[in-house]
Amino acid sequence: MNLQGKVALITGASRGIGRAIALELGQQGVKRLILVARDRRKLREVAQEIEAMGVEATTLAIDLTQVTEVNIAIAQIWRSYGPIHLLINCAGVAYQNSFLRSKIPQLQEELSVNLLGMYTLTSLIAKRMASQRQGTIINVSSLMGKVAAPTMATYSATKFAILGFTQALRQELAEYNIQVKALLPTLTDTDMVRDLKLFRWVIPMTPQQVAKALVIGLKKDTPEILVGWQSHLAVWCQRLAPGLLELILKIAAPTGAAKPSFLTKFQRFADLFWTEPRFPFVFARKP
Repeated sequence: MNLQGKVALITGASRGIGRAIALELGQQGVKRLILVARDRRKLREVAQEIEAMGVEATTLAIDLTQVTEVNIAIAQIWRSYGPIHLLINCAGVAYQNSFLRSKIPQLQEELSVNLLGMYTLTSLIAKRMASQRQGTIINVSSLMGKVAAPTMATYSATKFAILGFTQALRQELAEYNIQVKALLPTLTDTDMVRDLKLFRWVIPMTPQQVAKALVIGLKKDTPEILVGWQSHLAVWCQRLAPGLLELILKIAAPTGAAKPSFLTKFQRFADLFWTEPRFPFVFARKP
């Protein structure tokens, strides 16, 4: 996809991966970025950074779970700024709990934001893209959309659902010249992640690395943009040795459960390996 002169709408644009994607697209020569999130102040800060690049920026502070408000806002945006060529669904929330301690309000919020909000916005924009017979939709899933993680059951479920949704839309919308892709980053160093207990041995990527990988993926005809060597390793391990991957996840999960002594020794060795100065790198492998 040639980004020059395009109009892109990004949800979750006030922080984390969404913010990094907005700034990266600004550097790629898009004409206008429509920034969507709930925090009006943070959106304005991102917009000012983008406008400093010479790119037009519009902010839309809205709750994506409010269907009527979203419908009105998108109609106004489309009327004011013309066709949206690129939609990036990045808004999401995550809670970490063992399943037996999970809370219904948190479950409802994850389902509402991660799935229903994405569905509502995508439906409104995809119908307009179909009438124009052009467009690209990127749904941000996660490595957890491929490999479910203990203590993250609901979040993993929503990310698996996003992949299924993306695959179905890719086939349905192809006749309208609309491309639908999934972005699958591994653990990324964002505000949301800092509130979680990290899995052992997992090295967080930066949002900027994810954003750059997305731009590379947009230029390729690939349905899924898998980001980071850890993601590729985990997916291949799941294909070739699923039992081994389950064992690794059980050991790595931040459950606080006691582990056999030989596994504890293995963990100490792995910790030493990954914290040695000669292994400081984290990179985004080109999809």
